[in-house]
Amino acid sequence: MPSRLDDELLRLVSAGVLRQYQADALRDAADADSAEPAAKQPETPALKQPRPASPHSSALMEVLGYIGGALLLGAVALLTVANWGEMGRAARITTGTSAAVLLLAAAVVLGLFRRREQLSSALASLGCCVAGFATYVAIEGETGRIVGVAVALALAVAGVWWLQGSSLLVAMFAILAVGVLVITSDVLTPADSVHTNSAGIAGTGFILVAFVLAMVGLVRDQVTSWSLAGAAMFSSSICWLIQERGEIMALAVGTAGPAALLVAYGRVHASSYAVVGCSILLVIWPTALYQLTDNVAGVAIGLVVASAGLLVAVLVLSRRQRRAT
Repeated sequence: MPSRLDDELLRLVSAGVLRQYQADALRDAADADSAEPAAKQPETPALKQPRPASPHSSALMEVLGYIGGALLLGAVALLTVANWGEMGRAARITTGTSAAVLLLAAAVVLGLFRRREQLSSALASLGCCVAGFATYVAIEGETGRIVGVAVALALAVAGVWWLQGSSLLVAMFAILAVGVLVITSDVLTPADSVHTNSAGIAGTGFILVAFVLAMVGLVRDQVTSWSLAGAAMFSSSICWLIQERGEIMALAVGTAGPAALLVAYGRVHASSYAVVGCSILLVIWPTALYQLTDNVAGVAIGLVVASAGLLVAVLVLSRRQRRAT
């Protein structure tokens, strides 16, 4: 099998154009073609290969799996919310642990057989979060929150490394976000602290989360990872807006994130980059400028002028490109 095919498939998977199972299918087809003999053998009766599963039945199994996982999680949530005050500590731990074990076991079984990889990733992402919650219930207090986040994050990282599913990347982002809030509130600014820069600390933590997801995007589902990195930058900007005199930092973060995403969009043309980048600009810039100036009319006029300048630039560049071609 030529190495160029491996390189191209790896590039397409990293860019989010293909899923891993699609790349594997193309690689298997190329191996089958290269293994065919040059000369045809005399026709002999051959054993019929089993027909591949119908796409409709495959989709139905995926949907049933998602529904099953969602119903299990819903049942656990219902029992927990309705009877939390009446449940003893052992019952709480048993409920959370049982749900986590069922979800993770189903994900592992599907992963071992290399079937329904997207469903396996979705179940694993739910299982990671439930396992973190069960750990928190078992340990309780500030230590329980920190250890619960660590357990959930470790499981999510292992799942991303093994299953390579985009839903696990989303779970990793959510767990990291909760971890930032837990560390900010329980470790860096405890209840008896007099610090007033908690939001700024959280904003710095979300910048680190964005960096981690950007690095993950170099080896796994690039589009999803980098879009989530943009979401982390957006979260950081919101934290800086809450922080006293943090508007300048909010503008800096709210500009750097979209700029990186829009540059990536120009190279890869993944629509999620443009959507996330423009959404951050749309929220952060008007809000931060209003907090800085306390002048709604001035901010609106400034944004209109900036918009007109950008549109004129687009027209000029389009005209030059048309002349060049």
